Amino acid sequence: MPRIFISELKVDELSIATQKIIKHYTNQVKNDPVDDIDLNNPDEIINFLSNPLWSLPTLDHYNQLLKETEYGSWVIYNRYYLNHYTISVHELEKEYNSLENFNNFLISIGIKLNDSGGIIKKSNDGLLLQSSSVANKVNANFKEGKSLISGSYVEFAERKVLPKFKNLDKIKSIHRRDGFETSNADKIFESTYEKQVNK
Repeated sequence: MPRIFISELKVDELSIATQKIIKHYTNQVKNDPVDDIDLNNPDEIINFLSNPLWSLPTLDHYNQLLKETEYGSWVIYNRYYLNHYTISVHELEKEYNSLENFNNFLISIGIKLNDSGGIIKKSNDGLLLQSSSVANKVNANFKEGKSLISGSYVEFAERKVLPKFKNLDKIKSIHRRDGFETSNADKIFESTYEKQVNK
C-alpha cells in the first residue's frame, strides 16, 4: 500500500495578521467536502482533488504569508496539489539502489538537492535515509498576474533492512524500516523554501 504523509499547519500559533489572511480563504469552505464524495468513485475523487476549495489568492497575500510561513504560502496557493512524491531507491537497479549512489547520479545530471540538515537525512536508528530535489520555480497565476513561485519536488528514500531480517535471502518490503521521521520530514519540507530554491 502507498504511504501517505499528511502535514499540518498550526494556524492558531501564527501571528494574527497571518491567521486573518489564511482564514480569509479557508473560511470559504462551509462544510466538509468529503461528505459529498463517493470514496468508491475514482472520478469523484479526482474531481475533488482537481478543484480548489477556496478562491485564487492575491499575490500580496501570498507574499505576506511567505514572510512568516513559507509552507502556509505554498498551501494557500496550491491547495490540495501534490507537494511531493517519493521514489524508494532501494527498489531500483543495483547501480542506483543506495541513496548515496542515487544522489551522485542526480547531481551528475544537474538536479539540485536540498542540503538543509545535510544532503542525506538519517533517522536515529540509521535505517531510514532521505533526500530530496529542490523545487523548481513555476509561473503561477495570481489575481494581479503571473509570478514565479516554488512548485513541487521529489523525495528519495532508502529503507534499510531491519537487523533481525538481514540474513534472509529474499527481502520484501515488510523486512525494511517503516514509518516516517519528523526531524527528517521538517528538513525535506524545506525543499520549497526560498533559501533552497534560490541557491
